[in-house]
Amino acid sequence: MYVLKTIINWGWCPMLITAVAVVASIYGWPIGVVAPVVIIILVIGLVVAVIRAREKQLELSSLRLRQLAGYFNRRFMGSSSLSIFAIIDSLINIDDPRLWVWARACDISQRIFNTWCSSFISRVESDIRTGEFSVYLRTYLNELWLVNSHYFEFIEQFYEMAEKVEIPRETLDQYNRFVMEYNAFAQDFRDNISELRKVAGTEIEPPSVKFAKELPVVK
Repeated sequence: MYVLKTIINWGWCPMLITAVAVVASIYGWPIGVVAPVVIIILVIGLVVAVIRAREKQLELSSLRLRQLAGYFNRRFMGSSSLSIFAIIDSLINIDDPRLWVWARACDISQRIFNTWCSSFISRVESDIRTGEFSVYLRTYLNELWLVNSHYFEFIEQFYEMAEKVEIPRETLDQYNRFVMEYNAFAQDFRDNISELRKVAGTEIEPPSVKFAKELPVVK
């Protein structure tokens, strides 16, 4: 059934041209009549092929964006040990008022982010099941970019804080492990944006997804 559907979807143009050629041969149609008909069929076939190729690319890009959103929520939010908020939470026990106040403030932000991301993923999964995800593709791309941009602000804040205050070696190692995985996500997100700029007309620039910087570890 799938093979038959594929043949109909992609083979209708050459089959139709063949049919026209056979009929023209049987009834002796002049070339001046056959040629325009064949050209029209070829043009229509080309347009349909371009549209279907774009739809296929859009479908693949949509799937990849969904996977990226799910990965971000699973690996960098919630109770994940790779969340920047989990790394910031480890600073609460350090005897430094600046760190303690900042870490407590970030704890409140974490709850807001967790709620936001949970709602975002629920909407994405819901539209995937209804088959309408591509309709909201640009909206979801913009939202994932916005979530990630605000999230990155906490990464930068931690980096700046760690440059001024002595951070435990365990926390530095945890942060640097986070940086490696986060930057891999950032690169994938950049690649996805580049793909979507071709098919979805997004105005987001790939370099706007920034890479986190590692912290030097003194041995």
